[in-house]
Amino acid sequence: MRVIQQAKSLPAPFRQVEIVERKGLGHPDTLIDHIMEGISRRLCDEYLSKFGKIAHHNVDKGLIVGGEAKPEFGGGEVISPVHVFLTGRATNEYKGIEIPVDEIAIEVAQEELSKVRNFDARVHATYESKIRPGSKDLVEIFMRSEKHLANDTSFGVGFAPFSNLEKAALHIEAVLNSDDFKAKYPFVGEDIKVMALREGKKATITVAVAFVSKYVSDVDDYFAKKDQLKAEVEKLAAEFFDDFDVFINTGDSREAPYITVTGTSIEAGDDGSVGRGNRINGIITPMRPMTLEAAAGKNPVTHTGKIYSALAFRMAKQIEEELAEVQNVDVFLLSQIGRPINDPKIANVELYGVDPESVKAKVDYIIGYSLDNIEQVTEDFVKGKLDVA
Repeated sequence: MRVIQQAKSLPAPFRQVEIVERKGLGHPDTLIDHIMEGISRRLCDEYLSKFGKIAHHNVDKGLIVGGEAKPEFGGGEVISPVHVFLTGRATNEYKGIEIPVDEIAIEVAQEELSKVRNFDARVHATYESKIRPGSKDLVEIFMRSEKHLANDTSFGVGFAPFSNLEKAALHIEAVLNSDDFKAKYPFVGEDIKVMALREGKKATITVAVAFVSKYVSDVDDYFAKKDQLKAEVEKLAAEFFDDFDVFINTGDSREAPYITVTGTSIEAGDDGSVGRGNRINGIITPMRPMTLEAAAGKNPVTHTGKIYSALAFRMAKQIEEELAEVQNVDVFLLSQIGRPINDPKIANVELYGVDPESVKAKVDYIIGYSLDNIEQVTEDFVKGKLDVA
């Protein structure tokens, strides 16, 4: 069933107040999401190589348990390592062919943590994989099924276009975590969180940044570098807003500067859990339609909570790009367990700024085309062209 209708409420970009959050690449929740999704991708590669098709797996449960560290100006050390706990379900054998699931999982976890420049993934962390196989009947059904049937009754939502505030939150974190920025400011760690607020036309950008202690000589140097960083973020904010304030590390003080040994709070201050971070569009948008679906690590073949989350954003983007009069579009897709994934129980599209009847045929075509080509979403997840955080 397809429903194309007028939006019943004012979209977030047109409201007086808007809030957007972006958890950066080194944030504990983003790290564990990327680890579990990386495991899924690696398993997909292995399954395709050994079996010719993707086998059953859902490795969507994982936890980073923070360690203990003693950062000091000019140095410091990790006293107790981080522990990475990996779990879920994955096919480890089919028709006598074995897949080294636990070895793959730990290898991927080390690779992902190694992306944090000052974190030694083999020294600063220990690993434990408890990924177990699914039931034999489920594995058989998954392998023998010719049709891709939804393995859950789940929903995905998407919207377009992104607002200035959403674009700003994504852009600021991306620049601060870019190679060029790190080369210029090596004291900036990967654990960055951007909280963006818009009140009318004024934006307030609050950024938390884990400074790397070995690049900071003393407390005066810390605050001097903080001022440098603030000036850089102000330049980035000015690309989006005329009226704005920028705040950096608002919880620090001369007695307690925000410095870390590794550039991420997992060394001592925080833990990471799958599904607590960015949604599949890379941000957290409490004033938009949103799903709590933890996409990271779920199989990209039949898990509609993951597939529909990505597909809804693709549908919304295409509708907004092809229909210039549309000011905002929200897409809601609901699956029903056992139903073909390209035949959702309902596809609901809500439009703002245009009469739905005048564009119904075009929107209906985009929905149909997207569903007919839903396997492209699976392929893009497997190839790493779609992110989950």
